[in-house]
Amino acid sequence: MQHSAVELVHEELVHLVRQLMTGERTAAGAPSFAQHSVLSFIERHQGCRATEIADAFGVHRSTVSRQIRGCVESGWVRAEPGPVRTGHPLTLTDAGRQALAEAGRHRLAEVAQRVQGWTDVDVDQLGQLLRRFRTATSHPDSDDTGGVPNA
Repeated sequence: MQHSAVELVHEELVHLVRQLMTGERTAAGAPSFAQHSVLSFIERHQGCRATEIADAFGVHRSTVSRQIRGCVESGWVRAEPGPVRTGHPLTLTDAGRQALAEAGRHRLAEVAQRVQGWTDVDVDQLGQLLRRFRTATSHPDSDDTGGVPNA
């Protein structure tokens, strides 16, 4: 494979990640992409702590704490009583489940819009190639679902 092809893949991945991270919210008060990822993790791991999320995402705990703080302030996450030293167990509220579901529907609709006019074969091939790329580089101890609910 030519080096320029790898550079193109890298450049497109950088642009895609930047779009995902800085993209518009679904509506006022809806979770950001980062918050969506945190909410998805908490949904799959009820009672988890910020340190577990930070470890799974490979980021510093302070980064996760900022996202959790926003989720708590929005009423999407509840920090249960527990030892401060180990962090409070986190659970989704009903509002959090609703916000997560709505954000998921919006993001799925956005993907559907972007591939509108593509053949089913093209869409399937893109999905398969993305999975192949993601799993070829994933670390076995990390959360490799990308924040996707039910993954």
